[in-house]
Amino acid sequence: MKTFDYRGFNAAGQASRGLVEALNPKEAREKLAAGGILAERVTVTGKPLHFRTELRANFYRELGALLTAGIPMVRALEMLIQAVRQGATGSLLAGVRDRVREGQSLAESVAGIGSTVTGFEHAVMLAGERAGTLAPVLGKLADFLEDQEQLREKVRRALIYPSIVVGVGLIVAMVMLGVLVPRAQALLADSGHALPRLTRVMLGVGRGMAHWGGVLVAGVVVAVVGLRRRRLRDDGFRRAWDRKLFRLPVWGRGYAQLCCLRFARTLAILLRGGVSLVEAITLAGSATGSAWVAQLAVEQADAVRHGARLSEAIGRIPPLSSALPEWVQIGEESGDLAGMLEHAGNRTAEHWDRYVSRALALLEPALLLVIGVFVLLVTLSVLLPVLSLTQSISLP
Repeated sequence: MKTFDYRGFNAAGQASRGLVEALNPKEAREKLAAGGILAERVTVTGKPLHFRTELRANFYRELGALLTAGIPMVRALEMLIQAVRQGATGSLLAGVRDRVREGQSLAESVAGIGSTVTGFEHAVMLAGERAGTLAPVLGKLADFLEDQEQLREKVRRALIYPSIVVGVGLIVAMVMLGVLVPRAQALLADSGHALPRLTRVMLGVGRGMAHWGGVLVAGVVVAVVGLRRRRLRDDGFRRAWDRKLFRLPVWGRGYAQLCCLRFARTLAILLRGGVSLVEAITLAGSATGSAWVAQLAVEQADAVRHGARLSEAIGRIPPLSSALPEWVQIGEESGDLAGMLEHAGNRTAEHWDRYVSRALALLEPALLLVIGVFVLLVTLSVLLPVLSLTQSISLP
């Protein structure tokens, strides 16, 4: 028995959409017709779709709560499907339910229907199923995903105001360079007076933007697209590029703190879920989002496999060596490694929040200053010819 997603019209001619269980599309259409629905499209659920982070977090949390209440897995999934009957989410969950009924694990079922489900999530769920602690592990996983989404949302919100300031400043500058400065030039040309040097410079900038602005923008777009494609195809280039990001003056420090935060929290969740230390190091490295850290984590996981201490291994990963080795060493000595990693993640999160707040607090006035100076120069390039012409007229 499979679940199909259908679209059609009911007896009243109104659009109808939902899910129906059947052995094949033909039987699904027959069931719908018997219920008074003319199916326009019938497709099997469970195809790889974009499963957004917030939706995955809600799914893990609600499923964990239902499992904690003693509800069987298939029944819990059916209840969640009924709660979100319409839309792509219902189709995704129906695909998970069908795979679980066929005998697959929850980890394999979720990984098969969501193109955005990470290897970290798969490993956490698989470890929870093996250890018999799936319900609490799903809750921890939901907390982690929500924390990551809050971090992204905080950065996006913080960049809204600077983006608006830059956009407005550029628009004002283009209007003044394209309209006001040329009119000032025409005014002085009619009077026979020479243009001030600043006005000539700004006119040159305006002409350059008019002639080469489109080419420059197109070149930047082509370069960005080319870099993104190469990063996706070339692992060596992606690691080299990522390594350079840590060397940037302001970005590098914040990026290192973010990697420490993600690594510590991910490793704590994996260890509490029953994942082996060697496998957990590799998965935690991937969860940082840094290709370079992920490669170093694989190398140090192999060192741990051959007897190295975790604190020493993390100390050999430069972006993590400044914040985590001491906490890991305390956890190894106290026997509560996961607990100390969670504590280290919380402390690193506090440092990262303060660092981002300070950086953004400096970014806004810096952008205002740059835009203000540029607008001032354009304004002076307009006013100086007018003042020069006024003085020449007033002279006897």
